[in-house]
Amino acid sequence: MSAISLRWRRSLLPWWFMAPALIWLIVFFAVPLFNQLNVSLMSGNADAGYHSTWAFHTYWDAIRTYHVQFLRSLEYAAIATVIDLIIAFPLAYFLAFRAGRWRNFLLLLVIMPFFVSYVLRTVAWQLILNDNGWVADRLRDIGLVSQHGRLLATSTAVITGIAYNFLPFMVLPLYVSLERMDRRLLEAATDLYASRVTAFRKVTVPLAIPGIFAGSLLCFIPACGDYVNAALLGTSRQYMIGNVVQSKYLDVLDYPTAAALSFILMLLILVGIALYGRVLGSRNLMEAAA
Repeated sequence: MSAISLRWRRSLLPWWFMAPALIWLIVFFAVPLFNQLNVSLMSGNADAGYHSTWAFHTYWDAIRTYHVQFLRSLEYAAIATVIDLIIAFPLAYFLAFRAGRWRNFLLLLVIMPFFVSYVLRTVAWQLILNDNGWVADRLRDIGLVSQHGRLLATSTAVITGIAYNFLPFMVLPLYVSLERMDRRLLEAATDLYASRVTAFRKVTVPLAIPGIFAGSLLCFIPACGDYVNAALLGTSRQYMIGNVVQSKYLDVLDYPTAAALSFILMLLILVGIALYGRVLGSRNLMEAAA
């Protein structure tokens, strides 16, 4: 009897350790998610109130009405993620292999923007991209912007703000993947007469794929739902789906449509993650991460 009791306690031990995390997820994720799913199927208005009527047509109406904002959100997020990857990979490579005793200081500089409010950082870009600012004047001088053209209130400004705000989320996972890489693999590649370019392409990049994947997700997912950059750096012509959800919740008080838009965006992101993982190779990702 004591042996059975001991075996039973041992089998329950992992659940005791997981209990706080499970309770947290249930209370702060599963319950709100279920609540919003119920809200998305309601009908009514803010004055008369909303009632559950299983209104699945809300999803189709939301897609039909706001498909442009959905596509714009995915486009802006994808472009910003690619820009971040192009900037972050050389930076993370330098931090991992060349920074030396300056590594910790440079890592501090990478995360230092997080010490400033997200909104303040975006407002700062309003000053940088101002029509009469130094950046706009220099771009006019070299012909990249017409004399009467502007940077602020354009798609370029919104994508720039998104890329800047989420750049550290790309740098840090890449740095971790590169820093833990066994340097002897590069030495072995060069000993086998591989050039530096070939060693980088055949050894460094494949081993950095988990960091690329993690950094891309950390940039792309929040960027899809962002609304601050479009609101502060763009106009209504650059509004993303996050701006629509924010307006539906706080201004129009159309809660079912706002909830439906959120679930549609969540589904699109999950499908995108699945496809992206398939392209990179989910098995390779798991093996490299281990």
